[in-house]
Amino acid sequence: MHRLLTTLGRGFKERIGWKRLGIAASLLIIAFAITTLVRTLKGVDTGVILIALTDISPHRIVLAALCVIGAFCTLTFYDFFALRTIGKKHVPYRIAALSSFTSYSIGHNIGATVFTGGAIRFRIYSDYGLSAVDVAKVCFLSGLTFWLGNTFVLGIGMALHPWAASAMDQLPPAINRLIALGAIAAIVAYFVWLTLGESRRELGQNGWKVMLPSAPLTLVQIMIGVVDLGFCALAMYLLMPMQPDIDFISLAVVFILATLLGFASHAPGSIGVFDAAMLVALPQFGREQLLATLVVFRILYFMIPFGIAISIMGARELWLSVVVPWQKRRRLSEAYTASATAPASATAPTPHRPVKVLKSQQR
Repeated sequence: MHRLLTTLGRGFKERIGWKRLGIAASLLIIAFAITTLVRTLKGVDTGVILIALTDISPHRIVLAALCVIGAFCTLTFYDFFALRTIGKKHVPYRIAALSSFTSYSIGHNIGATVFTGGAIRFRIYSDYGLSAVDVAKVCFLSGLTFWLGNTFVLGIGMALHPWAASAMDQLPPAINRLIALGAIAAIVAYFVWLTLGESRRELGQNGWKVMLPSAPLTLVQIMIGVVDLGFCALAMYLLMPMQPDIDFISLAVVFILATLLGFASHAPGSIGVFDAAMLVALPQFGREQLLATLVVFRILYFMIPFGIAISIMGARELWLSVVVPWQKRRRLSEAYTASATAPASATAPTPHRPVKVLKSQQR
């Protein structure tokens, strides 16, 4: 049996591979989401959507925008925590915040966040002496923060409100509750594993090794992810239609599941996937009203941060490629001019002065 499994595993790696399987899964998710979205949007009245947009009160939009700001502020600690974990303490918080915000905002909107976000991180952190391996470690630990936070919140939410996920995964509430308890048990087991010794916390080989955070620091790591998700879910909750009523935990479960589906699809901005998942999981709301909510949320969480991140990176590249070299050339020119126009008395040799001889010395 072991030999058969080994042979099957080797054949899978040679003929298919995890990379091709991941691409196929992403395409399948996108195709299914687009099909579902097209079917769901049949008969939708755009005029009703515009009316629903005006029904969202301005103060709720402002509160949702503040929650989005809080989410992105929390997001900056993903990279800061990862940098401190791998021992790169010389990188200041402002640089970690810049890298985390721009890499997530641009990468998530363009798609293939692992590659686009990693490239942006390397462009920023290379100026502070970080290698490609260091940046890979930062990406890994930031992703671990994301998944630990999602797993913890989703586990708690589905354990309390298992029926909230049933509309999306089509599973009975009892099965969803078992899945949630399994997720919580997995996190507890991970904590226990971290306490067994420091050697067990080291992952990787052949020059790529990363030390996982200790159990107390992992608790901090999970809290970073929880606060980030809490702000995002609260922003969506504030934008939801007033009727029918929905509790925050149920909406958070649906929101996280839709977010994870969008993340797994690698679609630019999770477009189509996130929206289809929300429409399918919340059939009690009118389609036009829910679409208006999704439009406002996309503007606040995707479009505005994306525009800000692009502007920041563009200004930074312009500064590094034009202003900084010009300043260096100007300093060199000023130094050369100063040395060329120095006074002759400062550079010419001191003329020889005749020495007076005393009469007593002449005798």
